[in-house]
Amino acid sequence: MFELVIIIPLLFTVPTVFAWKLFLKAGKPGYYSLIPFFNLYVMLQIIKKPLWWLVLLIIPFLNVFVFMLMLVELVKCFGKYGLGQQFLAVIVPFVYLPIISFEKDVSYADPKSTEQPKKGPVREWLDAIIFAVVAATIIRTFLFEAYTIPTSSMEKSLLVGDFLFVSKIAYGPKIPNTPIAFPFVHHTLPWSQTAKSYVEWIKLPYYRFAGLGDVERNDAVVFNYPAGDTVSDRFQSNVSYYSLIREYGRERVWSDERNFGNIISRPVDKRENYIKRGVGMPGDTILIKNAELFVNGSPANTPGTVQFKYLVKTDGTMINQRLLDRYNITEGKRLSMPDEYIFWISQEVADELKMLPNVKSITKDVEIAGQWSPDVFPNSENYAWNIDNFGPLWIPEAGVTVKLTTENLPLYSRIIHAYEGHELQVKDNQIFIDGEPANSYTFAMDYYWMMGDNRHNSADSRIWGFVPRDHIVGKAVFVWLSLDPNKSVFSGKVRFDKSMRIVK
Repeated sequence: MFELVIIIPLLFTVPTVFAWKLFLKAGKPGYYSLIPFFNLYVMLQIIKKPLWWLVLLIIPFLNVFVFMLMLVELVKCFGKYGLGQQFLAVIVPFVYLPIISFEKDVSYADPKSTEQPKKGPVREWLDAIIFAVVAATIIRTFLFEAYTIPTSSMEKSLLVGDFLFVSKIAYGPKIPNTPIAFPFVHHTLPWSQTAKSYVEWIKLPYYRFAGLGDVERNDAVVFNYPAGDTVSDRFQSNVSYYSLIREYGRERVWSDERNFGNIISRPVDKRENYIKRGVGMPGDTILIKNAELFVNGSPANTPGTVQFKYLVKTDGTMINQRLLDRYNITEGKRLSMPDEYIFWISQEVADELKMLPNVKSITKDVEIAGQWSPDVFPNSENYAWNIDNFGPLWIPEAGVTVKLTTENLPLYSRIIHAYEGHELQVKDNQIFIDGEPANSYTFAMDYYWMMGDNRHNSADSRIWGFVPRDHIVGKAVFVWLSLDPNKSVFSGKVRFDKSMRIVK
């Protein structure tokens, strides 16, 4: 909290320094503009705003918006009523304030006794739109944001077609890495498949404000896709760039633009947003044995509904849609054999299906222990893991040092070079970090293990590994609307029983 109450208002001193001569023109000593906090008090006197605005300047997130308004009001005191002029005052005050101060014909006018130019209807609308965009951007960046569930990786806890609010203040909002961007879109401009919605000539380092708490085990967490730092603009994040490299080789993926499109990189804040359950915290050890998750040696308790893929055999009788609706089965299909089906369902539903007279058997489709899946993290033959038999694996914690060997390097290599920005090389079985021989590594960040509740239909940490702390966006807290994408408006599209509910 100290950083929010002290440091952030202190930063407002930086642009205020450039108002030295404007303070003089307003009848105040110029050096007042250099005194932290006091300069804000004097600025309120100049623009004739109530002193209780000082309280707003110590309220996190709101203070940024209030200071922008103060800058606008300041330049209006010197006759700058144009929209472009006020825009420059907010965006580049360190340039624009000195320019105003050196204009010979500019003088201070008391805002209470000076009649301001009347705005036309176009300007009124523009001001309203700009205010709405700025206010909404601040809310989306620092408080909460609306999201939609696009895939079934969290069924039945979160459904395809759920509209939910994600709290940014739950874990503390992040400063955007790319602050200049088209509003209300993520990484691509509207009506385009490839045009970037942001510019990268201004990049800010990772910084997170204090939040209401920290990520807790089993939270439904929204985060930036860790493997989304590099993508094919043809496949976007629907197909991982790294899986394409493993399957086709780097040379072809980069040279075959017809099939793979352009290969682009994205900053952290513009990577795809994913939502999974945080099942492993920093310092935990996770293990998956025959599809059952263990955390620190104990079976994991998940507050949501966990689903798996099951093979169902009948006596030849078809399983009709009415039966699927009764058990709320939304994923599955009939196989080539007329008596075989696969369904993604919970253990409870599987037990109920077993009781049906036409069901001969129902079996969970579990991959065999020791059968290596190359698409499973860490994508190394040294770790013969698959999605159902995985680990044990320790989750890195900030400040903890691990011994490094060429055998365990696949577990941590992406952390070292991609997430924490070090140069990593292996020469003659010797590991080099930033050009120096290394046999250990100390983690700079906390990491998390994220898994979807729909275990057999979720691309999660089992595929791309750890989620860094700087990728965490917020906590899913409330579903305000739920729409069934497979139904029409007149056949139950709105799932009233699933709307207006708290996320568990």
